[in-house]
Order: sequence, then C-alpha cells, then structure tokens
Amino acid sequence: MTALKPAGLDVRWHAGWPSAKHDPAPEIQVHAYDDSTLILRQNMSVHFEAPFLFLLFGAERALLLDTGATADPAHFPLRRTVDEAVAGWLAEHPRSAYGLVVAHTHGHGDHVAGDGQFADRPDTVVVGHGREAVTAFYGLDEWPYGSAELDLGGGRIVDVLPGPGHEAAATVFHDRRTGLLFTGDTLYPGHLYVRDLAAYAATVDRLLAFCERHPVTHLLGCHVEMTTTPGDDYPRGTTHQPDEPPLQMTVGQLRDLRRALAEAGGRPGVHRFDDFLLHLEIGEDA
Repeated sequence: MTALKPAGLDVRWHAGWPSAKHDPAPEIQVHAYDDSTLILRQNMSVHFEAPFLFLLFGAERALLLDTGATADPAHFPLRRTVDEAVAGWLAEHPRSAYGLVVAHTHGHGDHVAGDGQFADRPDTVVVGHGREAVTAFYGLDEWPYGSAELDLGGGRIVDVLPGPGHEAAATVFHDRRTGLLFTGDTLYPGHLYVRDLAAYAATVDRLLAFCERHPVTHLLGCHVEMTTTPGDDYPRGTTHQPDEPPLQMTVGQLRDLRRALAEAGGRPGVHRFDDFLLHLEIGEDA
C-alpha cells in the first residue's frame, strides 16, 4: 500500500458508480485521518451498504472496528488491505511483535461478514459479536451500564461503551487520542433502525452524558444514506450516491437525535428529520 498522507476528514468518499460492474474504483477506499488512524469504506458497487470500517494503531496492537458486508476476499480484500496497512505502519514504527484485535460496533451481517478472513491470522483476536462474548472480552460486567478500557499500547486508550437499542450487543468506541467517537449504527447520516426503543433512548442519554465529561471531536458512524438536502435520503439498496453529506457528525446532532426521539413519541414507523430518519420498530431485537 502506498503511504497515505494524513488529511483529517478532508476526503471525498467514493459512493458507487452509475454502473456497478464498470466502477473503476478499488473495492476498499482507505483514508488516513492521521498517521495512526485509518478510515476504510467498502465500495458501494461491491455491496450497497457501503459500510465504514476503522483501523487504529497503538504501540502494541491495532484495533479494527468491523469487517464489512462481504465475506469473499476476491470481492472484498479486507485482510490483504489491513495486512498492507499494518506492514506500512510497522515500517515507520518497527516492532518485534504486533497484535491485532478485530472488534465490532454490532453483530449485523454488514459489519461482521469479513470476520473469517482473519480466522488464521497470527497474533490476532477476533472478538465475538454476541452479548456474552462482548461483555466477557471487555469486562463489561454491569451491561448496559459502565464502560471498559481497551489499551492498544503507547498511551492509546479506547473507551468501550455499551450501546444497545439498534442491536442487543452494540458497542460504541471512544478513542482518547483523537477524540473520535465511533457510533456504529446508533447514529449516522441515514436510516436509524431502532429495534428496542427503551434501550436505544438510554444509550443516547449515556452517550450525551459521556460527551459532557470527555473531549469528543467528531462522531463517526458506519454509513451515509442521506443527501445534502436536509431531510432527503437515498432509499435502501441504492448503489450510487453522488450527493452525500459528510460522514462526520457532531455532539449537537446527537442532541438533535435525543430531541427527535422525544418528538417521535414512541410511535412506530418512519420519522424524518434533517440529518437522519428514525425507524421505530416494535418487536424483538434483531
């Protein structure tokens, strides 16, 4: 992999192509937020979900958040991309041994499909995505309360916060070094599917309280599904989104989400707001 110049969030994300099979872009777009933080996006021409993934480097190990929507490395070469990124980072920061933790914002298929690509990777831990596996790995004994710390080495600490509501074992990650808050499918500019309203509202409240106590620079979810026109969305299954807003959101927009939940009043259905659509679903958590 060619060395990437750190660019913060100054990036134009590739958002598919009018004809998916003729898309000239690679299967994975890789952007360097800084020299130890990479943001990856699966090409929409490979899978319409086009999830974002995140790779954080510490002194002792790296953390990969989510593994995308496609299992086959021939169509989605995530393991190769991560291995090349790790090799590039180690060329600048030599180590005799270096680990990788593969974790998840939650267990839906478009976030865990690539897990198998890492099954035989040396010095690698793939965290299970069920609630029992999640709570055991991080030591979240008071789920859904409390938090845990994941130490990547060299002072890079990642806070791990329970985040159920969209999915029963969802987690939110806060990188103390950059201030980035990785919100998974809890908040992003798109369709927010709420499977357990009480749990989801409690998660939003805990995240707001966390943001009041800790420096948060940006909120980064895992999808973009809105257009740049307030309240206008791309329908599910869209494979070309030429008019996307930025991925990054703000603590103010997290407050907007709390107000939106109050305005929706628990009524099932789709509730449209400027920066996202709330889908309130009644039934068993998915």
